[in-house]
Amino acid sequence: MKVGFIGLGNVGGKLSGSLLRNGVAVQVHDLNAEFVAAKVASGAEDGQNPAAMMQSCDAVITCLPSPAASAAVMEDMLPHVGPGKIWMEMSTTDEAEVKRLGDKVIEKGGDAVDCPVSGGCHRADTGNISIFAGCDRNTFERILPLLTIMGRRVLHTGDLGSASVLKVLTNYLATANLVSCAEALTVAKGAGMDLGTAFEAMRISSGNSFVHETESQVILNGSRDISFTMDLVAKDIGLFQDVADRAGVPLDLNPLLISLFDDAIEKYGPRELSPNIIKRLEDKTGLDVRAPGFPAEMVDDEPEEAGAEVIVTR
Repeated sequence: MKVGFIGLGNVGGKLSGSLLRNGVAVQVHDLNAEFVAAKVASGAEDGQNPAAMMQSCDAVITCLPSPAASAAVMEDMLPHVGPGKIWMEMSTTDEAEVKRLGDKVIEKGGDAVDCPVSGGCHRADTGNISIFAGCDRNTFERILPLLTIMGRRVLHTGDLGSASVLKVLTNYLATANLVSCAEALTVAKGAGMDLGTAFEAMRISSGNSFVHETESQVILNGSRDISFTMDLVAKDIGLFQDVADRAGVPLDLNPLLISLFDDAIEKYGPRELSPNIIKRLEDKTGLDVRAPGFPAEMVDDEPEEAGAEVIVTR
């Protein structure tokens, strides 16, 4: 299968790298020519533009920063969609929008999948990230060999759009956990606790989480670099709010998270690293929530392993 990959940023660059590293024929495209040149140097083919890629590839993957960007790319590709073509949307996007675009693909005889990833950029770099996939079962089985190259755990979530709902749901949970970790660490500092000890207490207790084991470390290092920015958090929790509103579910916590990140973006800018949500508390208290011995960035030290479908048994 010949694969096109559009969007070579923090996540897309790593996912496309996993395909190349494992011998998949990949065409690439990005508005940043330097990103394209780096992938071509690693064995990819310059796809030139989305329309040409849909013409020449069996499957085209988009991994883009916004639903609007995906819509613009699809506008270029759609005239060249036909039977046998697959669009794989790996962006974090809106359920309604991916279904709207996917229906256009299906009307042209192609197949559509929303297959966002979850688990941190450091795991995307090693093919050990998790992937959700929303599509019919036949399409899922066609693309499973690609998904198990890019990810270790692959979950078929149901129909088109279901994966996007679950992706923004899990990003909401991660955001809530990030804010709670930032508050816990700041309180530990204010209470005179050793922050290395506080980190371990949280890690070995019922307060532990994936977010604590990753983002708390770069918070305490001071780099705050988790390769994710506040504008992307705001987009994700806004998409989660849209899902809740469409479902008629009144939320208490997510609107508060939206207001916290709106305030942080106003203070520090949209491209500020997301773990620096803790700066709101540092600025208010005058506390410096850093400690020695923590890494500046997360690196996946688990060996790359072949992925597999996660079977739901409940």
